[in-house]
Amino acid sequence: MCMRKLCLRIAAVAAIVLAAHFARAEQRKPAFVTSDTNGGWSTDGYYVHNNLWNSAKYSPCTSTLYAWSADKWHVVTRMNNKTGDGAVKTYPNVHRDYRRVPIKSFDAITSRFAETSPRVGIYNVAYDLWINGIAKPGCTEIMIWTDNFHQVPGGKYVEDATFDGRTYKVYRRSKSGYIAFVAKESFTAGTVNLLDIVNWTIAKGWLPAESTLDQICFGVEVVSTDDTDAVFRMTDFSIDEKRKQGM
Repeated sequence: MCMRKLCLRIAAVAAIVLAAHFARAEQRKPAFVTSDTNGGWSTDGYYVHNNLWNSAKYSPCTSTLYAWSADKWHVVTRMNNKTGDGAVKTYPNVHRDYRRVPIKSFDAITSRFAETSPRVGIYNVAYDLWINGIAKPGCTEIMIWTDNFHQVPGGKYVEDATFDGRTYKVYRRSKSGYIAFVAKESFTAGTVNLLDIVNWTIAKGWLPAESTLDQICFGVEVVSTDDTDAVFRMTDFSIDEKRKQGM
């Protein structure tokens, strides 16, 4: 058996074990529940966020977040794409804030995740990295789509790029500072080398060498659930980083 197939099999088994563990955890009362459009919970250095940031224009949109920890939470959400514009309504996520830490101060940034999604409607499961600010002029948003269901990224296709044996289609919208790495083969569990991807972007000249990291998020961008209650589960998550000495 080739190493890639073996790694995929190990990841699949790990996802099943984690899902079973999460199912047992769900028998306990969640530590935090919210249906607030901007509701969130700080825990263990992370923030779990309901984040219906674009739902007001597309009412009715509903989402309830149930969280046991930063690495075990889910949302039950309902929305549609009747307007046909493909707009993302919500991005429930877990994230860590960095507040302008220089990219060059890191030796490594990796992240592990596992998730299950309902395979209805339109959505993508993705990392969202904010560089040189958060959602403000001059900043750059780098998305890494790990699992895509009928969603189309913004920007124009530029080229393919491969990291740790996985190939991504790269899209860029230069005027708005948006870059998306879309996995050619979706995966629902694994480890992503975030620093490699950011440094590749810097090497392309799309980011200044002196760029800073402000936030790392992981969650699901939902366009539609076909007007049914859909459950998106996050069953594992962590960010592991190593700083250079003296920085």
